[in-house]
Amino acid sequence: MWATLLALVLGGVVLFAFRDETPKTQYFKHQGFVFGTYYNIRYSATENREEAILKRLDEFDKSLSTFNPHSTISVLNQGRDTVWDADFTEMYQCAQEINRLSHGAFDITVAPLVNAWGFGFTNRETVTPELIDSLRRVKNVLDASAIAKGQACDVVAQLLKENGSENYLVDIGGEVVLHGVNDQGEPWRVGITKPVDDPTGEKSEIQEVIASTDLCMATSGNYRQFYYENGLRRSHTIDPRTGYPVNHNLLSATVIAPSCMRADALATACMVLGVDSAMMLVESLPETECYLIYSPSETDTLAVIHTAGFPL
Repeated sequence: MWATLLALVLGGVVLFAFRDETPKTQYFKHQGFVFGTYYNIRYSATENREEAILKRLDEFDKSLSTFNPHSTISVLNQGRDTVWDADFTEMYQCAQEINRLSHGAFDITVAPLVNAWGFGFTNRETVTPELIDSLRRVKNVLDASAIAKGQACDVVAQLLKENGSENYLVDIGGEVVLHGVNDQGEPWRVGITKPVDDPTGEKSEIQEVIASTDLCMATSGNYRQFYYENGLRRSHTIDPRTGYPVNHNLLSATVIAPSCMRADALATACMVLGVDSAMMLVESLPETECYLIYSPSETDTLAVIHTAGFPL
C-alpha cells in the first residue's frame, strides 16, 4: 500500500515538473488617437503592453506637445526656464543636425510663419513682406510637429524591444517603425499614399507597397493641407529660408533613415527643397533613402524618382 501511494505521489511530482508553465507569445493590436492623429500598434509578446505604451506616450506628450500648456516645449515657448527632459533633448539635437544638413530647409522655429499663413494654431493674417521679415527673425518659438510623430514611433518601438518583443509595427499618423514579421510569419507591409488633392483624407489610394522586416519610414506631403488665394495654391509647407509656402512640383517625400525621428525631419526638409535638392541631400547621407512623387507638368500625371537603395 505504501509503495502504491509513493508511486502515485512521485508520479504527481513528475507530471507537475514537466507541466509547461511558459507564457505563450501572441500578437497584440492597439488602435486609437494620440497627438491629434491615429496610432496603430501591433507586436508579439507574452502579455499585453497597452498600459505601458499609453503611459510612455503620455510622458512624451508632457515633453513635446504644444497643445499641453505644461509640456517642456510649451513652458520654453512661454519664456520660462525649465529642465530639458530626455525626449526634448533628443528632439532638439536631431532638429539642429537636420537644420544644418539641409541648410535651413528644416527649422523647428518656423511656427510663427506657419501661423501667419493659416496652417497653425491662430487665424491667418494679412501677409506682407514686412510681416514675413519680422516673423523670420522670431527664433524663440519652437514647434516639434514635423519631427515628433517619428520620434514617438521610436520611443514606443524601443519600449517594445526592451520588453522582449521581437516583432512589432508602430504607426503614428503615417510614420512607421517596424521589425521582424507579422502574425502570419511574413514581412510587414506598409503603403505609400498616392498624393492626390484630398483635404478630407477620404480619397486615400496606395501608390506603392513596401514589405520589410526592419524599417524606419516617414512621409511628408502637400496634398491635404492647402488653400487657394487669388488663384495661387498655398501649401502648408513653409520654406523657413524665405518665409513663403513652397512653390514647386514635389508632392510627396517618403524617407527611410536609421530612426523614424530622423526620417520625419528629413521628409519635411525634402518637401521644402524640391526634387533635385532633396535627392542630393538624401544621397549624401548614410543609411538613408527616399521616394519622391512629383508632377512633371501642369497635367494631373504623377512621376516618381527614388534613390538606388529604396526597397521596392
